[in-house]
Amino acid sequence: MDSYLIDLKTVSDDRGSLTAVEGALDIPFAIRRIFYMHHVTSDRGGHAHIDTDQVLIPIHGRLTVRLTYGRESAEYVMDDCTKGLYIPRLYFTEMFDFTPETVCLVLSSTHYDMGRSLRSMDAYLAYLRENHLL
Repeated sequence: MDSYLIDLKTVSDDRGSLTAVEGALDIPFAIRRIFYMHHVTSDRGGHAHIDTDQVLIPIHGRLTVRLTYGRESAEYVMDDCTKGLYIPRLYFTEMFDFTPETVCLVLSSTHYDMGRSLRSMDAYLAYLRENHLL
């Protein structure tokens, strides 16, 4: 799979820690959109973006991310705010097992357009087949 964890540059001293993220330097794209999830009460995701790459950073708490590309899947337990998960376009993403205090930041390569996402596993697999990616 082409998803991977990114070690985010963190500087620590007796005052605490500072973690910085710079688009096109620390992550493999220019940032077009930033959003965060908090007070999550049920599973999130359940879709794939056709032309959007993302980096997911667990700012506080813990969640599990399942990424599927075609017939391959991998799970990541995200609980370290100094690590980001790179999620390439066309990866079906499911997020679950959120702890109550979880805050999760997402950096995105495009502006949001719901019409550019595949909102179910069936639609996702059909898209891959139609585009000869499966």
